Amino acid sequence: MEQDKEYLEKDLPEFLVHSIEQMKKTWEQYEETGKLPIHWDLDFGELNSGINVAEVEDMISSEQAWYLREKYLKMSREDNT
Repeated sequence: MEQDKEYLEKDLPEFLVHSIEQMKKTWEQYEETGKLPIHWDLDFGELNSGINVAEVEDMISSEQAWYLREKYLKMSREDNT
């Protein structure tokens, strides 16, 4: 089902692309070691903030924002309603 929504990652603002790439690296480190890297909270905060800014400034839709939160921040929309 996730593949069906990959279109939601198209044409993202550059600052979000950068934050997503950093978060991917952070999750890879976690998967390799079983421990969260020391900078995890910074990467999480930067991406979360970037998604929020992009959504509020109408750079991305709410649907895109929640897709990115669920995929890269492992947040659940149901927990935030």
